[in-house]
Amino acid sequence: MTRIHIAANNGGVGGGEVMLLEIAEAATSLGHEVHVVGPDAEDGVLAAAAQRGLEVTALSPERRDYMRQLRDWDRRRDGVLWCNGLVPAVATTGRGNRIVHLHQATSRSHVTAGRTAALRSLALLVPSRSMARHFPTAQVLPNWVQPVRSHARSRDAQAPVVLGFLGRPCADKGVLVLAQALRLLDMDEPGRYRLLLAGEPRFVPEHECARVEAALAPVAHLVDRPGWMSREDFFSQVDLAVFPSTCPESFGLIVAEAMSAATPFVISDAGALPEVAGADYPWVARAGSTASLLRTIRLALTAEPQVRSAAAQHAHSRWQEQFSPQAGRMRMRCLLTDVLPGEA
Repeated sequence: MTRIHIAANNGGVGGGEVMLLEIAEAATSLGHEVHVVGPDAEDGVLAAAAQRGLEVTALSPERRDYMRQLRDWDRRRDGVLWCNGLVPAVATTGRGNRIVHLHQATSRSHVTAGRTAALRSLALLVPSRSMARHFPTAQVLPNWVQPVRSHARSRDAQAPVVLGFLGRPCADKGVLVLAQALRLLDMDEPGRYRLLLAGEPRFVPEHECARVEAALAPVAHLVDRPGWMSREDFFSQVDLAVFPSTCPESFGLIVAEAMSAATPFVISDAGALPEVAGADYPWVARAGSTASLLRTIRLALTAEPQVRSAAAQHAHSRWQEQFSPQAGRMRMRCLLTDVLPGEA
């Protein structure tokens, strides 16, 4: 088997780092020797990797220094380097025996840098067909998520309907549009709706946070903001999850988690979200449109209970087949057999 070094993009734990840990676990289960290298950060991805029994190497927490140290470290590397993001890919551009795994394509410069960084790599991976449009030579390796063991919320008929959002509260994730939709819902039926807005503004600039707070101010009395909470707690407390991203999403981990939890959800048509939910998923709004989001939320909430249940169960089956750890491990086995030297 092969020694695989996985280089982190960030020291903290965001979506890409969640996938790093999943990739490490899958590769280990397939018999490979896995080592994680990344920026030093308290309670970050290296700490999480070490808790799983993985060997880790901590480099500088400062991005520029991290990239320089990673390139120096890579000169002594044995085995294969899995670049989990653009930062380690750029830092090791031109080196051989690398797998370049990109999780975002946020700008033209990002795409150009990713294409250049992938030169001489064993494989270029992206998480969706939507993102692969930017990278013609890429293979699609869909993300996967651990099971979310929530329980269906039992609700009194007179109790407010709880809409739920979990993630970074920022404009790109659709929080501004969601706040406007909630205000309109409350105007039509005062007191009938509440919003559970869970998550913390990691990596969100201060001016962006100010925009979010201004948008939420008119509906603050309708919004519960617990900060970060577990997926299990979140999905157990909402009647309908709403993920109305306005920027093109490269995948949508939270959508796959809603599918695992068998919780009905509304998404936008931003990037890969419909690809994750499936072509036949019924409640998809137009990205950035308050009117479309409002109409889609109402359609989901006024659907017959058996229709909502059937949609949620169909989504759960799709998660099991496409985005569960078992599905991820099978894809990893095929990928590594194809691209690793001596594995075929």
